[in-house]
Amino acid sequence: MNRYLLLALIILVFAVGFGIRMYDLTDQPIDFHSTRQLRGALIARGMYYQMLPEADPDVRERAIAYGRSTGQYEPSVLEKIVAYTYLYTGGEQIWISRIYTSLFWIIGGIALFDLARRMASNASSSDLAWLSALVAVGYYLILPFGVQASRSFQPDPVMVMWSVLALNTLYRWSEKRAWKWAILTGLLAGMAVLTKVVAAYIIAGAAVGTVLYTLGLRRSWRNLQVWSMALLMIAPTAIYYMGRGGRASEYFNSWTVSLSHLLLDPAFYVRWLSFVQDLMGLTPLLLSLVGVLIAKPRARSMLLGAWVGYGIYGLFLPYQMYTHNYYHLQLIPIIALSLVPVINAILEKLAGQKRVWQALFVLIALVWVVFPAWVSVAEQNKADYRHEPAYWEEIASHLPTDGKIIALTQDYGYRLMYYGWRKMSLWPNAGERNLSNLRGSNKEFGNYFQKRTDGKDYFVITAFNQFNRQEDLKQMLYDNYPVHAEGDGYLIFNLTGPIPSP
Repeated sequence: MNRYLLLALIILVFAVGFGIRMYDLTDQPIDFHSTRQLRGALIARGMYYQMLPEADPDVRERAIAYGRSTGQYEPSVLEKIVAYTYLYTGGEQIWISRIYTSLFWIIGGIALFDLARRMASNASSSDLAWLSALVAVGYYLILPFGVQASRSFQPDPVMVMWSVLALNTLYRWSEKRAWKWAILTGLLAGMAVLTKVVAAYIIAGAAVGTVLYTLGLRRSWRNLQVWSMALLMIAPTAIYYMGRGGRASEYFNSWTVSLSHLLLDPAFYVRWLSFVQDLMGLTPLLLSLVGVLIAKPRARSMLLGAWVGYGIYGLFLPYQMYTHNYYHLQLIPIIALSLVPVINAILEKLAGQKRVWQALFVLIALVWVVFPAWVSVAEQNKADYRHEPAYWEEIASHLPTDGKIIALTQDYGYRLMYYGWRKMSLWPNAGERNLSNLRGSNKEFGNYFQKRTDGKDYFVITAFNQFNRQEDLKQMLYDNYPVHAEGDGYLIFNLTGPIPSP
């Protein structure tokens, strides 16, 4: 194949992958898991105002307090980068985060392309290896779920970038067993796990599979390079979380121990598989599993280890496996790499066919690229959230700054906090109350309501779907408290005043 044509195709695929992520760039970050995105925005805002010399002291204090109130789940590296960009560009523009996360995803794509090419080059000619890698990276870049998730303001796209870079250097280490690749693998894996600790499952699985293939069980235990990689991977995160007190054990008890009974329910596995195939596509998912079986030994060891790591990951976080789609983001590069052997086998078969069949394959490949790219753009174009700031500012105008607020609202109250600059306590939605029941924490409603609203002045309702699912809450509020204000999409009860007589 003409090398210039191949280079042009590679550039085109990466350009399309980046371009569709930049579409609708300046819309508000409500399109994908707005809770996580607005959390990042609040943290970045707090950092920005803390660094801004001319900020109003009261505004600075509130911005910092709101950012800290979101909790510290992992190091706020991405938020810090965005905050510095606010500072140097002269203002808070939340869409800047989309450029960063998209660029990080593209960097991961470059590493994935190189790794896929190496996996395929063991089995075929150079041209076919490059084409196989191009198809694999096309899946990684253009999958609609991946496009939506990888432009979101949260650490997951950054974690995926570090993870793919680590897998690339791990594979190179397996080929050469050189110290430089061992050190690089440890450092990159350490950055992935530090960015978000759940990266450890897939990286550790891939590392175990690769090391066992490369050295065997006995030699692995005595190899200094292996221990160096493991130490560099674990140490940064261990040091960070040692200073976090009981946060890690609390998370483990809440999301693993208390929900472990789900593992005994066959319906859990059905929901998990159904959820994943909706995100990834059933055909690519099944073909990727076939790809693991027919891959060359070195690639198969890494891929099998990564898949086993993903399975263990799901067993430790069962509830998230069928409720939180971004918890599956790191599966995209694993599927893309697992498709390489299948793609390579198809291309090898096509290489001996007549040009008409090759041309038909090219046409199919174009549809495979264009259709998901169009779906990604259509998904972003489906809703416009530019009205959000004005809407939440209107709600905030009805809430005195000296009153304490409880709310049944979207995104843990982050929308009102970010756009309206109002802090509140939260009334749990129906899902959280059901989750509490799953953990065995049923409570009598009257006492529960009084405890949650004690000392609060206003009850804000903006999540009406949730409100309508909680009849006990509706009856309590309407029967006992006056309406303070209401408008299109919001309702505010005064918890301090008597209900007016009929």
